Amino acid sequence: MDITFTPEELAEVSRLKAQYPEPKAAIMPVLWMAQKKFGWLSDDVMKYVGEVMELAHSHVLGVATFYTMYFKKPMGKFHVQVCTNVSCMLRGGENIYDLVSKKYGIKHNECTENGLVSLEEVECMGACGGAPMIAINEDFYENVTPLTVEELLSTLK
Repeated sequence: MDITFTPEELAEVSRLKAQYPEPKAAIMPVLWMAQKKFGWLSDDVMKYVGEVMELAHSHVLGVATFYTMYFKKPMGKFHVQVCTNVSCMLRGGENIYDLVSKKYGIKHNECTENGLVSLEEVECMGACGGAPMIAINEDFYENVTPLTVEELLSTLK
């Protein structure tokens, strides 16, 4: 796989770096760009981001491993996150997680063999008033029930 940004993406990196008094502060949005482009942050991708950002690999690795939003292994085309923190747990979040886990035969941070779906149990998605909630990639769904989750999952192809 070719691990490089296009000239347009490099221009975006420059624009992001210019937004901060300290250019290294742009590391999070640049890592997000890299993850969106390459699917996950392999060691080679993180080294490339370090080169582009003029940062030590250890710094890039430290940021990428601290935040759970960055994938350090391949995930599914559809990444399902299920909140099981207090509000969601009290309103059925654990049951929703079990439903997805059993449906696909995967557990936390695992991916189906065909690469279609990955599952992550998350601590809080910041929508306690809409509990329980799930996210599929970057789409968020509140007040879900087993029925609505089944309907959402049936659209993943």
